[in-house]
Amino acid sequence: MKNWYYTFYFLIIGIISFVTHEIVTFLMLGFVLITLHNIHSTLKEILHLMKGK
Repeated sequence: MKNWYYTFYFLIIGIISFVTHEIVTFLMLGFVLITLHNIHSTLKEILHLMKGK
């Protein structure tokens, strides 16, 4: 269900950036958000493994 929220968020920001002609900013923001999401997922996996020991 969380992926739906991310998709909706990207859609809204994409429309706003297209209207304001800030496409490069949208691409960089998307790159940063995806990277932060991957870091968060990795940290959650590490925490899960540490709790298991």
